[in-house]
Amino acid sequence: MATLEDLGVSAFINILGAFVFLLLFAVLRIQPVNDRVYFPKLYLAHKRAHDHSSRSAVRRFVNLNVCTYITFLSWVPGALRMTEPELIAHAGLDSAVYLRVYTLGLKIFLPIAALALLILVPVNVSGGTLLNLRKEVVFSDIDKLSISNVSPGSNRFFIHLLMAYVFTFWVCFMLYKEYSNVAFMRLHFLASQKRCADQFTVIVRNIPRTSSHSTSETVDEFFRRNHPDHYLGQQPVYNANRYAKLVKKKERLQNWLDYYQLKFERHPEKRPTRRTGCLGFCGREVDQIDYYRARISELERKMASERQKVLNDPKAIMPVSFVTFDSRWGAAVCAQTQQSKNPTQWLTDWAPEPRDVYWQNLAIPFFSLSIRRFLISVAVFALVFFYMIPITFVQSLANLEGLEKVAPFLKPVVEVKVVKSFLQGFLPGLALKIFLYILPTVLLIMSKVEGYVSLSSLERRTASKYYYFMLVNVFLGSIIAGTAFEQLYNFLHQPPTQIPKLIGVAIPMKATFFMTFIMVDGWAGIANEILRVKPLVIYHLKNMFIVKTERDRERAMDPGSIGLGENLPSLQLYFLLGLVYAVVTPLLLPFIIIFFAFAFLVYRHQIINVYNQEYESAAAFWPQVHSRIIASLLISHVTLFGLMSTKKAAFSTPLLIFLPLLTIWFHKYCKSRFEPAFRKYPLEEAMEKDNMEHASEPNLNLKSFLANAYLHPIFHLFEEAAKEEQEETVEVRIDKAQKQQQQHHQQDETHVRSSSQYHEESHFRSTHETYYHHEESQVSRSNQYHEGIHVRSDTDSPSPPHFIYHYDIQP
Repeated sequence: MATLEDLGVSAFINILGAFVFLLLFAVLRIQPVNDRVYFPKLYLAHKRAHDHSSRSAVRRFVNLNVCTYITFLSWVPGALRMTEPELIAHAGLDSAVYLRVYTLGLKIFLPIAALALLILVPVNVSGGTLLNLRKEVVFSDIDKLSISNVSPGSNRFFIHLLMAYVFTFWVCFMLYKEYSNVAFMRLHFLASQKRCADQFTVIVRNIPRTSSHSTSETVDEFFRRNHPDHYLGQQPVYNANRYAKLVKKKERLQNWLDYYQLKFERHPEKRPTRRTGCLGFCGREVDQIDYYRARISELERKMASERQKVLNDPKAIMPVSFVTFDSRWGAAVCAQTQQSKNPTQWLTDWAPEPRDVYWQNLAIPFFSLSIRRFLISVAVFALVFFYMIPITFVQSLANLEGLEKVAPFLKPVVEVKVVKSFLQGFLPGLALKIFLYILPTVLLIMSKVEGYVSLSSLERRTASKYYYFMLVNVFLGSIIAGTAFEQLYNFLHQPPTQIPKLIGVAIPMKATFFMTFIMVDGWAGIANEILRVKPLVIYHLKNMFIVKTERDRERAMDPGSIGLGENLPSLQLYFLLGLVYAVVTPLLLPFIIIFFAFAFLVYRHQIINVYNQEYESAAAFWPQVHSRIIASLLISHVTLFGLMSTKKAAFSTPLLIFLPLLTIWFHKYCKSRFEPAFRKYPLEEAMEKDNMEHASEPNLNLKSFLANAYLHPIFHLFEEAAKEEQEETVEVRIDKAQKQQQQHHQQDETHVRSSSQYHEESHFRSTHETYYHHEESQVSRSNQYHEGIHVRSDTDSPSPPHFIYHYDIQP
């Protein structure tokens, strides 16, 4: 078991590591060559740029201003300078509310820590019961500060009971205030939000198929009949997943081709070659540039065939559609009501914003969703169960004294002071962190298999799975496994009646392990977050081998998002540890407070300068955060109840029964009071905003605003490919005209140029009319779309299907 000396070693290693990371960050962030790694968000927003023309070659890579190296903590006031309204405007409401979780942790645990350290620690220290159990259990000096040091049946437990009530009331009070504030922020954000496509759009799933009508005709007929006053149009969903995979494969091949071309440009005396067999060690030797050009050419032929299939095959249209209305009120009525007598058909919900849509899952048949979710639930249960094996092994490292009694041959190694301090004070938390590193990716894949249609819902489901894993394996698994190893000798040699007593004493002893975990994950881990080692290395490797254009450089500096699916469960684990050990072992609370304060500063800086906002859910994850903190509070009550029951506190223990009852009542009240603001959109608010918009913009044309808002992103590539083909055709015609100009007289030059310009203008008009003209011949075009026929000119390549308007409604 870790002693104060072991904790001191762990604290020294982690504080030193955090300081080194911060020092490296202070140096690296001011180097011009790393600017796109530490400030990518400002580049993407066009708020930051460097004029390299006025700089020397050295200054483009290295900052020679010595003064900037002295103020290595200058990023802290920069992170705090932006106000919350400015932060919302800059990074969105999701980011601002995410930061409020950290401030909520400080608001909860600062007063609790003050009371616990001033009241409970002196009460525990004066107990002295562990001295009488010295021969029965393994303990350290830290355990003398916990509730384990209070003698059984002591009246001192009434103080712990009183503190449990005070802490619970304080947590509930802060949760109520925060829930109220976040709900108000969400409603205010939605009311002040600019006009967006998702405000007028509903996603409709499980559309019934009929033999006499196409899917588009069925949707159009249903909504014209049931929503005649507000239905505007629809956007069918096409299954373009196979084409999207081909596009991604082409991008990977293109990256390799760019790499070898750049390599050949730097060393033109030698063409890059490689064998085609396994890992390049066998097979025939080929020219890498020609090889990848041939593979890309072959892939482009497959893409052209797949594109024709998507556009012309009626089976490519899925029983899912994005239906739009001419008002927010009409969309709200449709999204929040049942559409059919059959509750399994015509399922409607608010459409996520276009950038939030996870297009791959829209093609999943509705009937398979329940099967998928059942199988994933079984898989998650199995994952949680089998992960107990490495967790148990980690705990054996944290309890070497208990393991020595079972395996005496380990004693010579364990007794080495440096090895012992390192194994107990640092390695367990580090090993657990490594085990948890790959887990969010696995859980995200599972959530995708379940079939959720938005990135925000995928992250929320991933966060739920990750929380259950952290609860079972990191918290309960650490306590159970650690207790089993630590007290194994006593379990084998003590009467069965003594086992509950030993377990009750051993539970608070795991606080030392969680202290080391907090230092590794919450101190050094957060410092590593701001250093961004992995993105830094990847960016410079791409910049060295792949980047050739400014567009390539923007792709290379892709900062990603904040990762709520991984970060929220970790935050909720800290709330759980703090609430469980607030009464049991108050010494753990300062470690958690340091984490919340440090992480708040780091993530505020990252949100302002680094992370990109992939979507905006208007803080839809907050009810989940509130529920998890309530669950942590209930677990703390149950843990304290079980612990005090082993302490023979017959008079004080029954009084704890009221705490979980009050907490559950409080949760139900908050759920009914605030959660509707996160699940539904008030019709009153929708009507008011519609009236204001009609008064300010009476001639607004929603048709043009909503056209192709929910078009599959892959179809935009169709348009880009068509435009590129047209540009190439124009260039070819210009080249031919120039050749004719060289063969004929100089006086024909003006005529050839004017002819080229005419071709360009005619192609532009043809493209514009083909892609965007919807007002003329709406009925005939709509009928052609319903039959799966795409309207295009004879010379144009196939362009994607566009928005189908309800032709009975005028703009």
